[in-house]
Parts: sequence; C-alpha cells; structure tokens
Amino acid sequence: MAAYKDLVGQKITVVTSNPPEPKTGQMWYNSSDGKLRGLGVTEAWASDSSTVNVSQGRAGFGSQTAAVAGPGAGPGGGIQVTEEYNGSGWSNGNNSTRSADENRYVAGAGTPTAGAIASGGYPGTMTAETEEYDGTSWTAGNNIGTAVRSYVFDGASYTSALVTGGNSQPYPGTSTQVTTTQIYDGTNWTTGGAMNTGRRNHSGSSQGSETASLVTSGNVPGLTANTEEYNGTSWTEVTNQPVAIAYQGYAGTQTNTIVWNGYTPTVVTTTLGYDGSSWSSKPAVALGRLNYHNNSGTASSAMIFGGEGPSGNVSTVEQFNSSTNSITAAAWASGGTYPINAGDITGAGTQTAAICQNGRQYPGPNGTINNTNTYDGSSWTAAPTTGTSKWNRASAKNGSQTAALAVGGTGPGGAPASTSNSEEYDGSSWSEGPNYPVAAQFFDQATGTQTAGLAVSGYSGPPGAAPNYLLTTCTYDGTDWTALSSPSNLGDGAFASTMTGTQTAAIIFNGTGRATAVESWNGSSWSEQALMITPRTAAGSAGTYTDAIVYGGEGPTSVTEGWDGTSFSTRSSMANSVYGHASCGTSSAALATAGFGPSSTATEEFTGETIVANIADFATS
Repeated sequence: MAAYKDLVGQKITVVTSNPPEPKTGQMWYNSSDGKLRGLGVTEAWASDSSTVNVSQGRAGFGSQTAAVAGPGAGPGGGIQVTEEYNGSGWSNGNNSTRSADENRYVAGAGTPTAGAIASGGYPGTMTAETEEYDGTSWTAGNNIGTAVRSYVFDGASYTSALVTGGNSQPYPGTSTQVTTTQIYDGTNWTTGGAMNTGRRNHSGSSQGSETASLVTSGNVPGLTANTEEYNGTSWTEVTNQPVAIAYQGYAGTQTNTIVWNGYTPTVVTTTLGYDGSSWSSKPAVALGRLNYHNNSGTASSAMIFGGEGPSGNVSTVEQFNSSTNSITAAAWASGGTYPINAGDITGAGTQTAAICQNGRQYPGPNGTINNTNTYDGSSWTAAPTTGTSKWNRASAKNGSQTAALAVGGTGPGGAPASTSNSEEYDGSSWSEGPNYPVAAQFFDQATGTQTAGLAVSGYSGPPGAAPNYLLTTCTYDGTDWTALSSPSNLGDGAFASTMTGTQTAAIIFNGTGRATAVESWNGSSWSEQALMITPRTAAGSAGTYTDAIVYGGEGPTSVTEGWDGTSFSTRSSMANSVYGHASCGTSSAALATAGFGPSSTATEEFTGETIVANIADFATS
C-alpha cells in the first residue's frame, strides 16, 4: 500500500494547534486533543445580496463571482433590464433591445462579457431573434431556426452552445413540446440530433457544450424525471432524476451538475446532484421558488437569483458552495437595544466601540435631546450629555469614544439659534468648541476625526423658509474651523445627505436636493461620481471613499448599496426599514443605531462575507 506522503507529497505532521491556513490535501495530528485533522468538504446554500429588481425567468449566464441577469419576466410582464453581478452585489446595466414580452421565457449562455440569449416571448410576441451581450450592450445576431420558449440554452461559451427543447406556438391551448436541438457557433444556427423526449421548463448543464450537454426533467406536458445526454450527434437516455419535476434551476457540466427547486406539483426546495451516472441529494435551498432559467456557475459554486416565490416574484439571491471553505454570506444582525427612542441621531466610532449623541425622542413629543451613549459591541451605556440639545447634528464619523466631535444641528422646535456651535468629547465630558463658520445648520454631513474633521453642505434658514442648500466645505484641525474658498464648494447643495471617509478623501451620498447624486472629495475639490441605484435621504454610511456602504433612508427603506470607488451594487438589506439613524464603521463592519422606523431603538450590525477553512476530524483506524 502506498504511503500517505507518496500519494500527496507531504507527511502527516504532529502539531499542538491547527495550522492557520491549511492547504488542500494537508493532514495533521493535533496532539493537544488527540485528533487527526484535515480540510473537509462542506456543502451549503447561503443568502447573498439581492438583485435590484424583483423578477422571474431571467436569462442568466456567467459564474458565481461575475454574472449577468439578462432580460426575462417581472411582476407585470416581460422586462428588458439587465443586471450585472461583481461578486458582491448587483447593479443595472443596459437594456435589451427586444420588446419586453419578447424577453419572457428566455435563457442565456456564455460569460458576462460574451453572452447571448435566443428566441423566447409570449403568445403574439414570439421571436426568433438572437441577442448578444458584450459586457456593455446588446446587439442582434442571426435568428434561430425554430422559435421556442421555456427552453434550455447550454454553453460555457455562446460560440459553442445549444438550445434544447422548449415549446412553440400555439399557446395557450395545445402546447407543443419540441425535441429540437439547435446549435449556435456565435454566428449561425444549425440543427443537431433530436431528443428522445420533447419537453419544456426543463433543466440542463449551464457549462455544457455542443458536444457534451445534458437535459433533465420538465413538462412533456405532464411532469417527467427523464434525463438525456448529448454527445454532439445524438441523445441517449440515462439515469432518471429521483422525482418528476419542472421549473428547476441548474448549473454545471454533463458529468457534474446540480439542479434545485422546482414544481412537483408543489414548489420544493430540493437540490440534487448528478455525477454522470447517478443522482444524489444535496442541501436544500432556503426559499421555495420556480426559477426557470437563471443559471450561473458550476456544480460546486452556483447561484440562483429571483424567481417566482410563494407570494410572487422575488429579488432573493442564494449561492451554493461545495468546497473546503466554510463561507458565511454578508448580513445584518441585531445588536444591543439603544436605551432611548431616538431619530435624527448622530454618531461615530467602530462597530465594537461607538458613541452616539443627541437626536429627537420618538415616538411622542419628538423632543430634542442631549443624551450620549457608548457601545461596546453588545450593549449601550449612558455617558455624559452634550451641552446643548440638538437634532440633525453632524459627527466626525471616524472619531472615538474618547475623542468625538459634534457640530451644527437644529435646536428645540426646529429653532435655528445657536446651531452653528461645535462640541468636543474627551471620554469624560463635552466641552464647547469654536463655532462652525457658516450660518445656522440643519445637516448631518461630516466625517473625519476630532482633530481632522470635514463638514459640508446642509441647510440654512428658519423652518418654513425657502430652501437654502449650502455648498461651503469646512475643515477642522482640533482648534479652528476653516471655510474653504469657492473652488472647494460642493457641486450640488443638499441636506439629509450622508458622508464617510477622511478629511482629505471623502464621499457624500444622496440627500434632499441631490436625488441619486454622489460626489467625492480629494482634499481640494469635489467631483461627480456614478449615480446611486436607489434615491434616498437621511441614510447611513460607513467605510472609505473607495470602499463604502450606504444603508437605510427615508421611506423608510432597508436597502443597502455598496460602493467600490467606481460603481454601486446591491448588498444584503437591513432587517429594519429606518432613516435618521446614526451610522459608523467600515464597509465590512458597519453599525446602524436607532432612527425613525418600526423600531426606533434597534441597533443593527453589518458583517461582510467571511471565508474560513473547514477543518474536519478523521478516523485514525
């Protein structure tokens, strides 16, 4: 018998603690607990950032880290919108040029920069047109030979892909399930071998090719478990699925594929794997839905987006992983309850060491408060109050529990008097600082630290007066405020925006008067950036000017977006819809505190995706 070292090229070592970064195939004996250990494979579905739009039947293609959700169907019919996934979240791309209803019941093949969809449609709008996507826009290709819908489009590359089955008109009425195989080489369509069983709403192998493809399940028009493999010439019946089913999602190759969800005739969460000869059970998905053809990825790293859930179309995304790593998706979780019902509150610090102050008590008389509280990552503790009661104050977001800065704000009843003052906190008490150099403020746009602060924009004027959105940018050095000259002015004045970053590298999002406008600051001037996906005011933000998240906002909403320095994409939504909340932290460890919404004392903590080695125990005999 061969020795372990001869098989894998390394010995089993004796250690007193597990290695911090084990390698695939590595094994060790932990003498501290008497265990033989190594990396074990784990399989699981986990939630991920939702798509921008609720939908079903999207023509998906790509991988788990770079995918396209093409056109398909929405709550009211066909949709033309394209969404792109960057490994963290979704953003809108350019629309399909085909009509909305022509994009229903369609499938896709290829990659995010070289993908294609073909045929599809709805009664009266069936199309034979092929459309190709280059990562930016859609262009028409040559027509498919037989127009179909509810088909499978298999191909890791759309230049070696095939459309199988589907149904042709007339519909409704007698629906014809075709046995046709139609092969696309990136330019022309040709006809391949016919399937043994015609079907629609079936599954396949998303990473297949014109010489190695798979079809399984579907409507014939009743439900079937029939499975067939294609060798480039003909189809051969192989082992049936364990259950007759339709409307499954699918990903993988002819000899290594997974299928999930579907209709039996009840909606199920089942996941099954096929290894080229037999079927096996896999972990179930969380949400039962009919997915149609939004396949992306492989049998070990698949992704599902949208679909028709129990209450209609959804934007929910789940990812399947089979690997030696345990992956925990980014998510919001409940933190310690804030001791006061408060909105229009401000704060600073980190997720495990934060400070919040001022605001308006809510619900009730909405009285302005001067309360201060600190957070240790699990609970809030009362701290000395500020010298004045204010709401809608600004806070140096990168400050700390021993060096905080609050500036501006609105007094009781919305009175503008004395609202340009600033206060500093040293961990024991608040003390009056120099006045902010611009007239009365009603804003929360500030960031930086107590000795290197930045504040900008806002609202000046008494309640009921015409809006006077300020453009002035001001800096603070721990002693004096300085109003910078006009070349440093913000491009679009607003209030109830949110800002994060440092004194020399910051970014400001949305706000009243700004719609979806975003501007970044380089220490001397502001410049316009890409627009946000969702317009919002009184939101929270955390992170840097090139790596940030924005969450919540008036509505209220729970929507979260990420910013990578170039564009926005979706992130996991908050549990609560909220606005006027305090925010601080980083893009992977953010904090949202109190605010107006269903719960005005809630604290939520955002944690980015984590990947850790899955260390397993092995038998020694």
